[in-house]
Amino acid sequence: MQASSLKIDGAFEFTPRTFPDDRGVFVSPYQEAAFTEAVGHPLRLAQTNHSVSRAGTIRGIHYADVPPSQAKYVYCPRGSLIDVVVDIRVGSPTFGQWEAVLLSAAKCNAVYLAEGLGHAMIALEDDTTMSYLCSTPYNPSGEHGLTPLDPALDLPWPRELEFVLSEKDEAAPTLAEAFEAGTLPRYEDCLALYASLKA
Repeated sequence: MQASSLKIDGAFEFTPRTFPDDRGVFVSPYQEAAFTEAVGHPLRLAQTNHSVSRAGTIRGIHYADVPPSQAKYVYCPRGSLIDVVVDIRVGSPTFGQWEAVLLSAAKCNAVYLAEGLGHAMIALEDDTTMSYLCSTPYNPSGEHGLTPLDPALDLPWPRELEFVLSEKDEAAPTLAEAFEAGTLPRYEDCLALYASLKA
């Protein structure tokens, strides 16, 4: 498995080898040894999530309070999607920046985003499936969102698609509004959490 760090600290792309034959294909999207070597600690697994989306569906930008927050390991077993990591950690040198990775069933690559980072995606075709491994269980009181249509962020959503959003995501605040409200994670708290995971 090939691992590469993204420009945002705490975000990685993982690309496994695929083994096609006349029956189909075999692939191992998550491999603990490769993950631990790249990230510096194993992934604590508390929950797995699975969503199916029609083309143009946008989910996110979602994030959780730090601590404990929630790290995610995301891959696409069917269809294709653009996965976006947004640095919303106040005090981070890349605060307000994002990185996008094309995830597809053909490649079966994955994105890992550490605790405190924002996450969003858009399905590029109907019946696109997103599966992700989560380090902590869902905690409704600690979950937050930002609008994925924030013009200041200008995320890379293909304009030829008709966007489909939940009411909750559509009504979420912008990054600037969340900053003013004091609801964003602090980079120093995230760094302390990362250090504790590597200890």
